[in-house]
Order: sequence, then structure tokens, then C-alpha cells
Amino acid sequence: MTKVITYGTFDLFHEGHYRLLQRARMLGDYLIVGVTTDKYDIERGKLNVVDSLMTRIENVKKTGFADEIIIEETQGQKVNDVKKYNIDIFTVGSDWTGIFDFMNDYCKVIYLERTKNISSTMLREQNRRILKAGIIGTGRIANRFMPEVKLVSGISAQGVYNPHQQSAKQFAQKWQINAYNDLEMLFHDVDVVYIASPHETHYGYVKASLEHGKHVLCEKPMVLAEKQAKELFNYAREHNLILFEGIKTAYCPGFEKLLGIACSGIIGSIRYIDACFTKLEQKNNRELLDKKYGGSFTELGSYCLLPIIKLFGEKYESIRFDVVHDESGLDIFTKASFTFTRGIATAFCGLGVKSEGRLLIAGTKGYIVVEAPWWKTTYFEVHYEDASQVDKYSERFLSDGLRYEIKDFLNMINRNNKSDFKLTRGESVAMAGIMEKFLIEEGRLT
Repeated sequence: MTKVITYGTFDLFHEGHYRLLQRARMLGDYLIVGVTTDKYDIERGKLNVVDSLMTRIENVKKTGFADEIIIEETQGQKVNDVKKYNIDIFTVGSDWTGIFDFMNDYCKVIYLERTKNISSTMLREQNRRILKAGIIGTGRIANRFMPEVKLVSGISAQGVYNPHQQSAKQFAQKWQINAYNDLEMLFHDVDVVYIASPHETHYGYVKASLEHGKHVLCEKPMVLAEKQAKELFNYAREHNLILFEGIKTAYCPGFEKLLGIACSGIIGSIRYIDACFTKLEQKNNRELLDKKYGGSFTELGSYCLLPIIKLFGEKYESIRFDVVHDESGLDIFTKASFTFTRGIATAFCGLGVKSEGRLLIAGTKGYIVVEAPWWKTTYFEVHYEDASQVDKYSERFLSDGLRYEIKDFLNMINRNNKSDFKLTRGESVAMAGIMEKFLIEEGRLT
């Protein structure tokens, strides 16, 4: 007898799950299916699971493919299960290709081809559906999005569009989704759009997506002009659509905790904020080749502006930019200095100059310090006049963190919670206005 084992959450049971179990059953004579517990899903970073454990087990049972169903509760259980049940074949979907190669030491590993087009037929009885996402852009951030989106229940990547068709084909082949050479066809097939194209194309793609009735999650900076941001948000609101700017820090659990502590009065009244984000970028990357829309501030400024605007507000009294340029005239280090009625702030961004990279929030009773990478906010400290008194806080930040913004984006669409306070329309508009002011001062916009 050939024994096969597979695992999954099996939330919002759909055609992809059914076909996976069907093909897994065909690999042998006896199929064991492991269904993850709610607790383990949280521990491994799976977000937004809707169905209860018992519902998910019952849905697997109804297929008739499983000879035995077990519960997966802990990390490392898979190896023990293979030994315990004398398993011959371990199988999962091909979107996990390579991740479980270590299991070859214990049994044969087979990755089953992913179902590219998820049908909601099986969900209609429960009045539920999985939102199909279309990706516009195939660069580094889009490649970070793909492993994150599969860890949020209720959304599935459908396909990708890039005007450079070869790039779209390569991306689609890598992530086993559909490649589109016609943007209209992509809009036809999806419910939501994730935009990860170059900065200057964001406005056009967001507008087209909204006009086709699609909810939009757009990478930062969403647009580079205040008027454009207002126009897009107004259109989304008038047509009952969700428009999210993807500054991942805004949706990070640790950053949310940080803002709560900062506003609680523990450090008194906030008087100064210092946010710094620098990295040494490869010279052949777009950020240092695009003389009009590249550079340190358009690439990293959104992160540094976020805590300043969240804590001091959208209205500043004055702003000044001090810039270090490279030989081509592109900004490789930028300092933006703000004055507000309640305090002052500085934002430091660098692509060709490396600095400490911390976030400091200074108040009348103490200060908060978050070391780099503060934009992931896993740990921060509160210091007081008495140097021996230090409050320490920590929070999980999993992988690239895009799953948090995807989860909030999805929940806003489903009206499950109110997440727009994490990055309001007004705050996004204010950041677009600051970007616009910087580009005008640099002579890149008129």
C-alpha cells in the first residue's frame, strides 16, 4: 500500500482545494490529510482564516478523497507524521515548490501543479467568494507580494500584466499564474488590482482600475501630486470602492502599538520626531537610473513621512529640503525638515549614503526609540529622565510584512473591520503633496 499525506488550512473551500486532494489521492492507495488548527495558522503567519476548524475538516471529509484526517498543531509535526504513519509520498501545491525539499530525507516529495483559475462555485452555497487579484508590475516588490498573498485567506492571485510581455510571461511562469498582454482582459477576470509598477505609472493604472470597478491596493508613493490623490480618493468613495496606499509600515502590528504608546501621554507631549531610512542601492537599479522619478525621497520618503504625519498631523507650517546629489543630479540623500505648531520633525532618506536608520519620538516626559529597521517595528523602548527606567515592547513582524496590508485591504472590502484609520485618505493626500513639492523644488515637475 502506498500512503500519501498532504496538509493545508482549507479555508473557504474551493476548486483548487478539491483538485489538490483529488490528485493527491491518485498518487497512492491511502490519503491522509492534515488540517491546521487556528492557533497554528496564527503562529505560522496565516491571516484572516474565516472557517472554523470543524467546518474545514468537514469540507475535506465531504470530498471523499481523504481516508484519514489528522490535525496539524505545531511546527515540525510533518516529519513526525511521516514517520508515525509510514508515509511514502508527501505532497503539497506547486506554489510551495522547494520549501519542503528537506522532506525527501524521509519520503518522496511531489509538488502538484497549482490551479490558476479559482472558481467560486463551491463557495456559493455559503454565500462566500475568494477575491481574484490582478498584479500590475513585475519588479522586486511584486515578487515579494506573491508569497505573502497566499498567506491571507480569501484572496488569490489570478494573473499579471506588464506592457513588456516577456516580463509578464516570466513572472507568471515563476508564480504559476496567468500572464495578460491586454489590460482590459485582466480587468475582466479580477476583482481587485495590486499595482507595483514604476511610480510615474501609478496614477494611470489606479484610475483605469477604479473606472473598471476594481478595488485597488497601490504601492507607495501612490501618486506624486496632491490633486491626483484627491481625485482618485474622491472617485473611489463616490463609487463605493476601496483604494489603499501600500505603505506596509502603516499596517504593521508593532507600528500600531508604537503609535498607541506615543499618543498615550507616557512620554508627555511630543515635540520632536526624527525618522531615518537609508540603504545602499545597486547603481543599475531603477531607483538610481530614473532621473525624473527615482532617487532617495520618492523611494523611501513615504516611510519616513508616515510617523511624522501620524503624530503631528497633515498640516505643517513650513518644510525645507536639503539634498545631496550624485554626479547625474539625482538625489541620493535627502533631509526634509518640518515645523508644526506642536513641534519639529526631520525625515532622512538615503540611497547612496548610509546612516543609522532609527526612529526617535521625543516628548516632554521621555522619548521612544526604535532602531533600524524601525519600519518593521518588532521592538522599541521608552526612556525617561531616570536612565534606569526603560519600558520595552515587542511585536511580531512576519517575513516582508505585506500580508498585514493585504489583510486590512481585504477586510475593508468585506466590511469586516475599519482599518482606514491606519492610513487615512487625508494622510495619503498630504504625503502626495509633499512628494510633489519636493519634485518641483528639484526641477522635475512644473
